[in-house]
Amino acid sequence: MDESILHTHKWQRTKCLKLLFVVYIFIVIGAVNFAVCHPSASDCILDFQSLSSSSSSCEEGDWGSFLNKGCCGAAFGGYLYSLGKHANETGKVYLNSTEQRNCLTSMKRCEADAFSCGIEKLTSGTGGCSDFSVFDVTEKLGDEFRSLEENCKFVSPDGEWDQSCSSCVTSWEDIRGIHSTLKDETDVCRFAVLVSLISSRTEDESWFGKIYTCLREQDIDKGHFHFQSNTRSSGRDETSRSHTKFKISTGLWFLIGGLIAMALIITIGIWFLLRRWCKSYAIPKRAALKAVAPEGPGCMKISIKEVYSATNNLNEKNVIGEGTAGKVYRGILQNNQHVAVKHIINDNHMETFVREIASLSQIKHPNLVALLGYCEVEDECFLVYELCPNGNLSEWLFGKDKVLSWIQRLEIAIDSAQGLLFLHTYPAGCIVHRDIKPTNILLGPNFEAKLSDFGLSKVIDQGESHVSSEVRGTFGYMDPEYQSNHHVNSSGDVYSFGIVLLQILSGKKVINLNLKKPMSLDKMAKILTKDGSITEFVDPKLDGSTQQKLLTSYLNLLSHAHRLSNNGHLWNKLF
Repeated sequence: MDESILHTHKWQRTKCLKLLFVVYIFIVIGAVNFAVCHPSASDCILDFQSLSSSSSSCEEGDWGSFLNKGCCGAAFGGYLYSLGKHANETGKVYLNSTEQRNCLTSMKRCEADAFSCGIEKLTSGTGGCSDFSVFDVTEKLGDEFRSLEENCKFVSPDGEWDQSCSSCVTSWEDIRGIHSTLKDETDVCRFAVLVSLISSRTEDESWFGKIYTCLREQDIDKGHFHFQSNTRSSGRDETSRSHTKFKISTGLWFLIGGLIAMALIITIGIWFLLRRWCKSYAIPKRAALKAVAPEGPGCMKISIKEVYSATNNLNEKNVIGEGTAGKVYRGILQNNQHVAVKHIINDNHMETFVREIASLSQIKHPNLVALLGYCEVEDECFLVYELCPNGNLSEWLFGKDKVLSWIQRLEIAIDSAQGLLFLHTYPAGCIVHRDIKPTNILLGPNFEAKLSDFGLSKVIDQGESHVSSEVRGTFGYMDPEYQSNHHVNSSGDVYSFGIVLLQILSGKKVINLNLKKPMSLDKMAKILTKDGSITEFVDPKLDGSTQQKLLTSYLNLLSHAHRLSNNGHLWNKLF
């Protein structure tokens, strides 16, 4: 697929939005001298737009004297949440010095400097917890991680806030440094645990708001902590004193109001003018779609009316899944065909929409989910797939009331391998999925496996060994070599598939946090194979129905999957 149109569209759209943003900031600051926090030229790898709360206001709370200034609370909260999202995507807890410098620069405010807050203390490369990954935290600080997770749930009623926050702060205080008790090292370890915990709950902004409010007010040095309720009363007193001290005349209020109104009118006018210019200058998404849209009957364009009719106007009762790109609905087309409809509403996921059409409209295989059609209008996009009524593999492996027999598991593994082999040996070029995991393996009516979600896929032209790209995928399933060299090739999919095969056998998640010492799945498999304790690794749901010799052969094949993935011999062993 030719991605140049997509990249051009994204670049031009970003340029227009930046220009609009700069104009808006300039007018508002010039009119009322209002400090607004704005991102820099995208050198920062953190997404500061992800948290809905604004970081432009001044909030007290120094996190037990960790922050150097009393007005850094809001900015630090946005930083922690963004760091948690980054850890969720990459597995890394802290930024290196260059990345940190770029992000602190982007956090500069009109009257404040993020460099003076003390955030730079949370930088990797200084040893100890600063160099931990999320996996390192769960392995070396597993007890502290689970204690903070358990005591900072905040599920009690609002009236029991003090007690809930007290338990949370106690767990926070119990976290200590790895090599010493120095406060700086202890702080680095504490925030490593917190960032790892945030990375596991990035979708729950309400919970983050509670743990952020609780921990920012605690004062460890004095052995106690303050709660938001106390802050409210002091805030009212301070507000009262402020009104008394800075009483402004009615005429001045009219002047300020007039300036604000004039600034808004000018801003709205310029916004519409620049928006028209952006539309005429940038390549619309229809051009990107036209470059890859299928012409044959295999993937048809569906009207927006039929999409809404099929899903009962996107009724929430029909939701069967949800991802970063949007929700997936169960639906019935006019021809009575049962389908799954993915609703993409964020323009940032236009690349996902185009890639799915480019990949699935051109290739057909029994073990790849079939793309039946698509719908594209100005503000939203839809992808229409065949419906796989038995859900995904993750639901069956980890669901309490669902059981797959050993034969079904083997057939699912073989089906998935056949789908991957088809992608990797496609005549027009190797197609690398880049996100093989149980949730992306759908199960048809007879439990036949179908690979799905090609939003991250890459095509490697014939004669090329790899393409370079930013690291994308799911933590725990990504090939370590790919994370280090950024080379996209088929071996990355084979590594991910090896992890999935381990899960098919064991019914365990990628990292088992229930153990006294958390351990990754592949490491656990190697240890049990070496000790000959293979039955301890097998999913208890199988209830002893498998044969020892068969299991040993299966697990031995998996133990070599990572090495064999580099030269393609795994496929020769599987088929």
